[in-house]
Amino acid sequence: MVQQLRISAKVLAELAMPDFCPRCFWVKRRVPDRLPYQSFPGIFSSIDSFSKKVVHGWFNKGDGAPVWFESLGELAGYKPPPHHTKFNIVDHDNDIMLTGNPDGVFVRPDGSHLIVDYKTSRYTPYQERLFPLYEAQLNAYALIGEQCGLEPVTGLALIYTEPATSDDDAAGEGVHRDDGFAMGFVANVVPVELKTSIIGPLLIRVREILDSDISPFGRRNCRNCRLLKDLLDVAG
Repeated sequence: MVQQLRISAKVLAELAMPDFCPRCFWVKRRVPDRLPYQSFPGIFSSIDSFSKKVVHGWFNKGDGAPVWFESLGELAGYKPPPHHTKFNIVDHDNDIMLTGNPDGVFVRPDGSHLIVDYKTSRYTPYQERLFPLYEAQLNAYALIGEQCGLEPVTGLALIYTEPATSDDDAAGEGVHRDDGFAMGFVANVVPVELKTSIIGPLLIRVREILDSDISPFGRRNCRNCRLLKDLLDVAG
């Protein structure tokens, strides 16, 4: 009997990357959260959380959306995203439970929804390289949201918040405080096309990869495959 797969939108979106490696993905899924030499500084989660509070505070004061939200169209307010335990759907064709945890949900005047994801980063060519991953992740959120109380979803966006670190910023008014210093951030909003049709093929492929009892072939010239081989060679 085929066992139901449970996979997050963020993990599924890895398959959308041009340099996706089936072998690396299979290995990571076989040893989830236990791969060596990995770390993620908690400060980035704190900054993401702070960004949400700042944006929500704008609405709470009655000022509407921040000026830098202008490219996203008119917004009437925000709503807390559904709890991650309730934000999921089952794809019965492939027997996969697709889960998600969106960063932010905003409501348009017509009652439709905009789903956003916050990124504490400068929008650089490297971030552009990651765009297919973020695009698939947000479209997976839209697909789930349509069946979990956010229908209809009419927009998606990435919100990059970049630390302001120039000499002028460091010497600016309000930076120096008795208990330390305050750092400002510059926002860059990137709209994402709504096209949930890209998710179906990813679900089919992830089922094919993870149903295998042996690792699939890796992507040609995959850097991580080489690193894994080197690690195993060193370990003997």
